[in-house]
Formats: sequence, structure tokens, C-alpha cells
Amino acid sequence: MMMNQMNQSQLLHWIDMVSFAVVDITEYLDTHPKDEEAIKYFNHYADLRRNAMQAYSDQYGPLTIDTANPGTYWNWAMQPLPWEGGAC
Repeated sequence: MMMNQMNQSQLLHWIDMVSFAVVDITEYLDTHPKDEEAIKYFNHYADLRRNAMQAYSDQYGPLTIDTANPGTYWNWAMQPLPWEGGAC
């Protein structure tokens, strides 16, 4: 399923999954910094995560400051956060 076809909850779940992969491979690379396949894996999942975070931000508001876009009005604090039911 493409990110633009996911609802808010599905997209947040996808972000959780690819974020876990990024963290996991980062820990592996801490001890195996020259593993070229692991670096490719990291780059792939880091790109998936970055795209998913941007898609979420575009549709529902930013989850992190990295994808925040103040535009003409800063509404970061005005929207419900995921743990407040914002992603359900």
C-alpha cells in the first residue's frame, strides 16, 4: 500500500515499523561500520522513514521538528498529538 493510500493510523504504524528498522540497523552499524550491505539497508529504510515522516506531516501535521513547516501560522501545539488520539 502506498503512503498516500494510508489513513492516519496506518501511516503512523508504518512510521513505527521503518523507524524500528532504522534504529536496529544503526545499532548494528555501530559495531560493523564497513558492512556495505548494512549501509545500503540503512539508506533504504532511512529514505522510507524520511518520506513517511514528510507524508504524515503534509497530511496530519509534523511528528518531529524536522518536518515542521511554520508557513503563515504556527499550529504545532494546536493539534492533538498521537498519544492524545491524534493518530486514531
